[in-house]
Amino acid sequence: MDVLINIDVNDLAAAERFYTRTFDLRPGRRLGDTIVELVGGPSSIFLLQKEAGSQASPQTAELRRFDRHWTPVHLDFVVEDIEATANRAVEGGARQESPIQQTVWGKIAPMADPFGNGFCLIQFVGQGYDEMV
Repeated sequence: MDVLINIDVNDLAAAERFYTRTFDLRPGRRLGDTIVELVGGPSSIFLLQKEAGSQASPQTAELRRFDRHWTPVHLDFVVEDIEATANRAVEGGARQESPIQQTVWGKIAPMADPFGNGFCLIQFVGQGYDEMV
């Protein structure tokens, strides 16, 4: 099974700049004028141009918004240098929502991209999550 990641954004060019510079990804396919695939990680990330205020799904009345919003599913990006990646993300327009936290398994930095999508930066130490077992 493959996992494809789709991220709604309201500015495709800005999103491409943010994700390629922050995570060292590169553009893959362009699917029309509204979708760009980013490659270079373990899963392809598809940036989807969506207008603010457009209906999120035919099954809900919820509308897309690109200020900070919460969703029960988010991305964790595992990085080798959390401080450097957090700095690149903030320089690119992300918001670091709390200081980097040290845990038994590594470090975590809760973030929001410039489009309001939450994500975390993770830097494992030792055996990562297995340190908790």
